[in-house]
Amino acid sequence: MSVDVRAVTESQFHDWQRALRTGFLRTPVVSDAEVADRLAHVDLARTLGAFDRDRIVATFRSFRQEVSTVGGGSLAADAITQVTVAPTHRRRGLLSRMMAADLAAAKERGDAVATLIAAEYPIYGRFGFGPASWVTEWSVDVRRTGLDPRRSGRPEDGGRIDLTEGEEIRKIGPELHRRLAGVRAGVTNRDARGWELGTGLGHQSEPWREPYYAVYRSESGEVEGYAAYTADDKWGDAKQPMNTATVRDLIAVTPAAERALWLYLCSIDWVVTVRSGYRAPDELLPLLLPDPRAARVLTHVDMLWVRVLDVARVLQGRAYPVEGSLVLDLGDRDGLAGGRYRLDASPAGAACVRTTESADLACDVAELAVLAFGDESAVRLARLGRVEEQTAGAAARADLLFRTPLRPFSPDIF
Repeated sequence: MSVDVRAVTESQFHDWQRALRTGFLRTPVVSDAEVADRLAHVDLARTLGAFDRDRIVATFRSFRQEVSTVGGGSLAADAITQVTVAPTHRRRGLLSRMMAADLAAAKERGDAVATLIAAEYPIYGRFGFGPASWVTEWSVDVRRTGLDPRRSGRPEDGGRIDLTEGEEIRKIGPELHRRLAGVRAGVTNRDARGWELGTGLGHQSEPWREPYYAVYRSESGEVEGYAAYTADDKWGDAKQPMNTATVRDLIAVTPAAERALWLYLCSIDWVVTVRSGYRAPDELLPLLLPDPRAARVLTHVDMLWVRVLDVARVLQGRAYPVEGSLVLDLGDRDGLAGGRYRLDASPAGAACVRTTESADLACDVAELAVLAFGDESAVRLARLGRVEEQTAGAAARADLLFRTPLRPFSPDIF
């Protein structure tokens, strides 16, 4: 019998959750309380299931999102999440069917891009997604940093760090997150539920452990950043502390806040290791340490994947450091955003229209996503064979237009 792909109903949501857990290799037991909590925050019209008779064998969900662009703008995004296929139904085209239905609906709604966090790298390129941001995680050996172990951790710039609770983070965090989106591309909006879950409210997928919250205030008293972290309780045989502090969330909207929070974390008594969590690859850590070798890279991996749906809005929705023009020939096997476009850009703004002019650069829409968010060199992509120069020197000109001083950063997994 054929497998039917359709939106799930409220009565089917329990089975959908169980199929989701099965696909992610989690215990396939779903409580009524979990179903009720999650059902209150999903759009069933955008919650798809693949049905083999009465059993759900694949899951797929999307929701509305905003993602920041270079220069502090934002784009309406179709955020894709909770994608699974049961091991009994792999390689039957179910993901392709669900993805095609969702992207067509997103295009019809007028979303500029689709976004996702990929569990596996090779899957989503064939649907036109490209890795638009990367993250790095460091492990810092505090004893090797070269920092004076007698220092207090108090900022030396006149600011201060205060310990607080999750209730205050829910109040001050949203504005800090919005300010971060103003200076970094790739930041996806964090709604009220995201702040609740991130501070221990609502149904938690794993047992909740309350973190410590440290808030940085400038000399004038303005809140410019905070860190949420946990610590273990590990002691060596010689009664020496060997504790690790693990950063769960850190938002800093000024360099002073970023420096102060990391130096604070490296000054906590009994902590000999600081795990940074996923951070922007160009974070001030580890170069702010007297000995940067104290920070060892644990992970460097792709984070936010972007699928362009509206070329003109994506290219007009970001800032450009210099004046220039490019004609781009974009391939799109799904026919959602391909074609030839002329971009005329300057620090004052940009215009992007379809054209019949000869192309300067040719690439797939997946590579356009990478370029548009400023995280990759067009010259490097050309050397990789993922961008093709149609006009000599066009890749170098594209670099001048697309590159940005700060790499995109996506602090939230969805």
